[in-house]
Amino acid sequence: MRDAAARTAGLPATPLVAAGPGAWLKLETLQPTGSFKVRGFTNAVALLSPAERRAGIVTVSAGNAALAAAYVARENDIPCKVVMFDTAPPPKRVGVERLGAEVIAMPRIKVLDWMALRGYESMAETFIHPFANEAVMAGHASLGLELAEQLPGLTRVVVPVGGGGLIVGIASGLAAAGRDVEVVGVQSDGYDLWVRTMAEGTAPALTPATIADGTAGPDQADMHARLAGAVDRWLTVPEGRLRRAVAELATNHRVVAEGAGALGFAGAMELADPLTATVGVVSGGNIDPRLLAALLQEANA
Repeated sequence: MRDAAARTAGLPATPLVAAGPGAWLKLETLQPTGSFKVRGFTNAVALLSPAERRAGIVTVSAGNAALAAAYVARENDIPCKVVMFDTAPPPKRVGVERLGAEVIAMPRIKVLDWMALRGYESMAETFIHPFANEAVMAGHASLGLELAEQLPGLTRVVVPVGGGGLIVGIASGLAAAGRDVEVVGVQSDGYDLWVRTMAEGTAPALTPATIADGTAGPDQADMHARLAGAVDRWLTVPEGRLRRAVAELATNHRVVAEGAGALGFAGAMELADPLTATVGVVSGGNIDPRLLAALLQEANA
């Protein structure tokens, strides 16, 4: 974990800001690509061989991992391709292309088939899984190490969960720092895949109905045990509350967050009390401006 933290040392140590009695926000929105994902991809690319660097990288993403891959590839002067859902928010796709990566857009079902059939194995580029990759998760552990240093009295961290790489990394980083912290995974009830999987033992078939597109990835069987070992408690936020949370962050805290990022805030505010130190990880801020405007209007209606 410490080696991975050293490899990501060029990235900002994002600020921790107070949000209320016993509540703080970890602003990963201030990373160079607007989300935590750049931590994991920075570490993963640093571990590539010279031949792998020449061939370039490929990943699959709804948006934030795509931006991170494209950014890190540009910083290292290596080629990058990204398979994206064709429904990905336009600002994320445009951002990936501006960073110099090639976007391969597919309908959601085709992306899931491409992953299931391991279509990336026929490509020349090195595939970096957006969350179920040891180097990526180790890069995210740097966030846990930062939290341990920034808030010595930390007792609880609330983390949005999509694929699970972020929360596994944070839990690993806190453990490496010797900290006994409650790790809470949060999802919207519009796509509570992991909450239900952990409660029921098998993954339900769900269609995303949430503005938290960053947490709407498919089930990944090899993450079940990792998540079971990393997460102490699961929390579901009603989709209506999540929509209000985006507007509340912007209006009251001057923080622009996407749906997935606002999950950490909403969950932290639900659990926080003056006698504990609870951090909500605001994991990303790459929201479609049109959606942000609609949510602000909705909150003020």
